[in-house]
Amino acid sequence: METAVHFDSGGFELAGLLHVPPDLAPGQRRAAVVVLHGFGSNKDGGISMAASQLFASLGYITLRFDMRGCGQSQGPRGKVICLEQVADTQAALDFLQSRPEVDASRMGVMGHSFGAAVAIYAAGVDPRVAACISTGGWGDGEKKFRKQHASDEAWKKFTDMMAEGRRRLAQGESMMVPRYDIVPIQPGLRNQLAPGSITEFPYEVVESMFNFRANEVVGQIAPRPLLLVHPSSDTVTPTEQSLDLFMHAGQPTDLHLFANTDHFILGEGNAMVIDLVSSWLRKNLPLQA
Repeated sequence: METAVHFDSGGFELAGLLHVPPDLAPGQRRAAVVVLHGFGSNKDGGISMAASQLFASLGYITLRFDMRGCGQSQGPRGKVICLEQVADTQAALDFLQSRPEVDASRMGVMGHSFGAAVAIYAAGVDPRVAACISTGGWGDGEKKFRKQHASDEAWKKFTDMMAEGRRRLAQGESMMVPRYDIVPIQPGLRNQLAPGSITEFPYEVVESMFNFRANEVVGQIAPRPLLLVHPSSDTVTPTEQSLDLFMHAGQPTDLHLFANTDHFILGEGNAMVIDLVSSWLRKNLPLQA
C-alpha cells in the first residue's frame, strides 16, 4: 500500500515511501504526516515503520523518507548535518504540497530522537507545518551531550575528540567518529537500531549536533500545536531535554512522560503511548477540514 517516491533536496535525490489511504475518494484531499527517522537511521527503521503504520491506520496520508546520506538517498554517506536535515524536511513538505491528494493546509511532522529535534526546528521555521510530534527529542545539543557523557572521564574523552576533530578540520581533513562515541547507547538497546544504520560519521556531524538548538525556535511553533513525548527515564536522550523544550515552547504544547519504557518509545507497542499519540493527532490535525 506504499509507493516508492523520490524528490530533490539541495541537489540530492531523496528516497521515500508514500502511503495514500485506499478509501480516498476521487478529488478528496486529506491531512498528511511526514515521519523523520533518528540519528543515522533510515525510513525502514522500527520507529519510522511503527509511526507510519499508526498514522496510516488512522487514515492519514504518510510520507517516510531517508535523509540525505542515509538509506537509499543520495549524499555523502553519514554526513547528517542538522540544518541540512531541516532542509530535507522542507523538501518533503514541498513534495507533499505538490500532491493532489494532500490538503496542504494540514501537513504534520513527526520525528524521533534526532529526527524529533529536526521536526521541532522545521516546524519553528516553516509555517506550513500544521502540527508537530516529538518522541524522545532534544532542544540543546551541548547540554544533551554533557548529560550523555556524564562522568568527568567520559566528558573529557568526548571534548578531547571534539578538539582533535576541530584541529583536523582546520587542516582540511575530516575525521571519522564511531557512532557510540557520539551518542552512547547501552548494549541491551542496540538491537532497536534499524538495519543499515550508519556506524561512523564525519566529525562535522558532531559539531553540527553540538551547536543545534531547537530551543531557540520552538517558541515560534505556537499557536500551532506541539506534542512532546518522552520516557520518564531515557537512557539515550536525557528526559530533561523535553522538559526544557516545553519551557521554551508557546501554547498549545502538551508534554507527556511515560514510565516503564525507554528511548525507542513508539516502537515498543506501548498501548498508552499509541492511544495518546492517536487521540492527540485526531484532535489537532483532523483528516479533513
